[in-house]
Amino acid sequence: MKKIIIALAAMLGLLGFAGCSSDADTINQNLNTAAEQFEVQRTIVFYNGITEQYIAVVEGRCSIERDGQKMQAICKVGENKFTRDEIGLSDNVTYFALQTEPTDADPFHKRVILKPQAALPDFDVVVGTQ
Repeated sequence: MKKIIIALAAMLGLLGFAGCSSDADTINQNLNTAAEQFEVQRTIVFYNGITEQYIAVVEGRCSIERDGQKMQAICKVGENKFTRDEIGLSDNVTYFALQTEPTDADPFHKRVILKPQAALPDFDVVVGTQ
């Protein structure tokens, strides 16, 4: 019986290690979370590979969203103020994003953001005449 308990404990211990990720994976996830919270200062450059010219540059605390051939940079420019820049990507148009300032990140703890206000959205009541 004692051997069975030890064997089960060892198997559970190995299963616990199977879900572990490297420090780099945890830091990467934490930096992604920080960027989505507009905490990461970035310079995003759009580049035309054929003409070898910069098309646009976006700087600030920006989140990057990519959907197929479309890229959006949503940037926080003030308290509750945001801008959205959008560009179509193609075979010759690409972008690169540089993090221009370091950001604190803990390799031992994954960062999770809970926003309970998201569960109860604000409602706007519009009363008007037709």
